[in-house]
Amino acid sequence: MNNKVNLCFGEGTVPFDVSLQTRFLDPHEPENKVDLGRLSLELRALLPSSLPPGPVAIVVADKTRLCGYPRILPWLIDLLLSCGISGKQICFYISYGTHIRQSEEESLACYGETYRQFHFVHHESEDRGQFVTLGTTKRKTPIRIRRDLLQAGFIITVGAISHHYFAGFGGGRKLLFPGLAEREAIWANHRLFLDSSIQGLAPGCTSGQLLGNPLAEDLKEIDEALPHYISIHGLLGSDGQVVDYRCGRSYTDFLDVCKIHDHHFRLPNDKKYSLVLASAGGFPKDINFIQSHKAINNAAGFVEDGGHLIVLAQCRDGIGSTTFLPYFALGGAKRAFAELEKCYSGNGGTALSMMAKTRRIRISLLSDLSSELCRQIGVSSISTDQAQAALLHDNNAAIIKNSSMLIC
Repeated sequence: MNNKVNLCFGEGTVPFDVSLQTRFLDPHEPENKVDLGRLSLELRALLPSSLPPGPVAIVVADKTRLCGYPRILPWLIDLLLSCGISGKQICFYISYGTHIRQSEEESLACYGETYRQFHFVHHESEDRGQFVTLGTTKRKTPIRIRRDLLQAGFIITVGAISHHYFAGFGGGRKLLFPGLAEREAIWANHRLFLDSSIQGLAPGCTSGQLLGNPLAEDLKEIDEALPHYISIHGLLGSDGQVVDYRCGRSYTDFLDVCKIHDHHFRLPNDKKYSLVLASAGGFPKDINFIQSHKAINNAAGFVEDGGHLIVLAQCRDGIGSTTFLPYFALGGAKRAFAELEKCYSGNGGTALSMMAKTRRIRISLLSDLSSELCRQIGVSSISTDQAQAALLHDNNAAIIKNSSMLIC
């Protein structure tokens, strides 16, 4: 007798029959305990005793990293107004990094009516005239941040904590850098994903690792050079919905929230599987391939060498990058690495990461990407029926319902 499971795909689901011996890999689901009353007390304690007359900058993530914004932003605005801040002082910044600007419709869906009521700045990392340099890190990353951000009376970031496949963790300090940084400075930091001594990806640049991670340690040094700011960290459940908010204003506060997230969404497991069927988590986690890659990277960790990974990732917006595919046309990982070492750009590190996975395991995508596009990035296109047959045929199979949220 088989069980059934519905796996997220875009904004819908795909049903699968599951044999009794198939293992479900699930996180330690966190308790939903959002308490805006408690959060009000925490935030009030962190606000300046003398509120400045200048702008109040509120930094939010884009559509790929949602954080319950339609609920939390009106609450935050009401609290600031009750503290004596005027509505005209408040300005929102969308932390795109090098991501593509979202549409007005998408922005309204992300932030709710707040988007109509307040001024939102859509960050552009290529507009070099808007940046100032605050110095250079020990690893030679120029710290270039928006000039107008430095003119703010104070800064509040609002974003969800997540595992990140090369920065260790997303959210927190990443909302300011790389989120509101200049493109070349972002790429200088991302270049630390490469290790010239081994001509490959830096071993320390992995999900959930900050110590010994050169890229994450560079971000910490950058964070120390940025103006002081208050963070509202969102903790997510496996469905991508916020289950708690935590306030902080220090790197230690950020680390504390990362530990909570890691406790719930790291599954220490020595066992590997010959087949893993994983959903990237549905929209917006599978909005394009670049975002889906995070889930692919997580799920790959549960697959044994030579095994098969099948990922449901709709990718309705295609690849999501113009700098990703060209690296696959260079003739292999060694040439791609040499090109990136000479001049790092865009999603080159993601391309190398993908090449490393497809050398170790077989990867199939159930997606809207064409078979030819899948072939270019070293994976195969698979149908629902083919994925179903492979799942029922394998006696050492596992299912991950949301691989964007689970690491091993």
